[in-house]
Amino acid sequence: MNPSANSVVYNTPNYLDAEGGVRSWLFTRDHKRIGVMYLVLTTSAFALGGLFAMLIRIELLTPGPTIMSAMTYNRMFTLHGVVMIFLFMVPAIPGIFGNFFLPLMLGAQDVAFPRLNLLSVYLYLVGATIAVWGMIQGGADTGWTFYAPYSTTTTTKVVPILLGAFVIGFSSIVTGINFIVTTHTMRGPGLTWDRMPLFVWSIYATSIIQVLATPVLGMVLLLVAIEHSFGFGIFDPARGGDPILLQHLFWFYSHPAVYIMVLPAMAVISEVVCAFARKNMFGYKAVAYSSLGIAFVGFFTWGHHLFTSGQSAFDAGIFGVLSMFVGIFTAIKVFNWTATLYKGAIKFTAPFAYVCGFLFFLVFGGMTGVALATVSLDVHWQDTYFVVAHFHFIMVGGTIMAFLAGIHYWWPKMFGRMYSEGWALVAACTIIFGFNATFIPQFLLGNMGMPRRYYSYPAQFWPLNVASTAGASLLGFGFLLVLVYLLLSLKYGRVAGANPWGSRGFEWNTPSPPSALNFPVPPVFTHGPHDYQDRGPGEEPSPTPPPEAQHA
Repeated sequence: MNPSANSVVYNTPNYLDAEGGVRSWLFTRDHKRIGVMYLVLTTSAFALGGLFAMLIRIELLTPGPTIMSAMTYNRMFTLHGVVMIFLFMVPAIPGIFGNFFLPLMLGAQDVAFPRLNLLSVYLYLVGATIAVWGMIQGGADTGWTFYAPYSTTTTTKVVPILLGAFVIGFSSIVTGINFIVTTHTMRGPGLTWDRMPLFVWSIYATSIIQVLATPVLGMVLLLVAIEHSFGFGIFDPARGGDPILLQHLFWFYSHPAVYIMVLPAMAVISEVVCAFARKNMFGYKAVAYSSLGIAFVGFFTWGHHLFTSGQSAFDAGIFGVLSMFVGIFTAIKVFNWTATLYKGAIKFTAPFAYVCGFLFFLVFGGMTGVALATVSLDVHWQDTYFVVAHFHFIMVGGTIMAFLAGIHYWWPKMFGRMYSEGWALVAACTIIFGFNATFIPQFLLGNMGMPRRYYSYPAQFWPLNVASTAGASLLGFGFLLVLVYLLLSLKYGRVAGANPWGSRGFEWNTPSPPSALNFPVPPVFTHGPHDYQDRGPGEEPSPTPPPEAQHA
């Protein structure tokens, strides 16, 4: 019997219909349902963080006070950073797509520890609830980096925010352990390391960072909370503490955390590029190993955040050079993605539009990152809007482009329905244009010397701030469009079928939505992923060659 979705009769209901009622969702151990729970939670967090961002941009619409006080502004940019980073960008892609598709790509029935998987959702929910409670109580004004002595002396409610992020860290660790063990122990027969989908490689590299680096952040956040509450003098210089020690410990996690956010984004892009170019990945091994290279080098680059903190010229030079290595590994990926597209039978759909956006933001943002890793340039741009724009281009732009590419690519598989392709392309163009309109003016503002995190600014910065706010409004409208047509598709969208894109990804060898048990029999893998080799010039690939089945 063949396990292909086209030829196998699945006698079990799909994962959405397998059990009914709220209780079946609250206590589910199905990795696919847990992925959907992450989808609801993290996109809700994204909406909240986006609301904070819009309030910030409206405040900066005029040089003086517009809609809020200086203290409220400080709280807004702090909460925007905390929500976007800890509640959306770190957990979103691993939590949603990692949970949903990793076992399907490996030929497994579930992840290695289903109960731990469910625990990770509730840890995220508890951490998010604590953080939101802190926001309702007044929020924090320290910035998402919680630098001392701001964080140790502020009168705002920084402790609940710190504890919320601390608890969410456990969710991240649990997820990472689960994915590592699943990848090592639950691969289907024949699925060797050099046959694994590139999505799995990147999620695996991300999991290593999550497990090794997150405990350091957890320890730092806990120490800051303790110092704020009891005044022990660990980081506060007024009590004999060392504020630079906090920055070292914080960035030891938070720079690798950049790759916790961007590696899963690269994972999605690798899958979508192959599917819509109808080609095997050019340089499969180079792309796979560069994920591990980024994960490894990322642990040695935290010092480039401290160029102006009194660091020696020798140390700054070393951290600068090491940071360049990340650019090399990233360039390897970009080269191979581009080479894959070369002479491909490209199908320009909404997921592919977001791939184009991702490549633009990654390359543009990456080049500004290389500039910022150069000490002499970094000193000039330190703490200006140039850094804000760079971070948003490469991290937020890259992550969101990949998130949107992934949600459009896998939406038919997850829910069995197609969305409006026309509206999806309109939204993609709106979002990509709006993102550029928002942050290119901020590059210019930073180069002109406008500092970040300031409530007011001189009048000469006004026109560019108006342009940035207009771009943010367009961006928000684009996101709203996506939300509307995706929700409408659940009820009115046409039935997707098992493989509407004609993709060769292993996860497409299941019905849409997948069965509750994933596969009727354990699949045997006889070929690699992204296998489009038999496509002739101008031809669509033949139907997905599924992994061979073991007969019961």
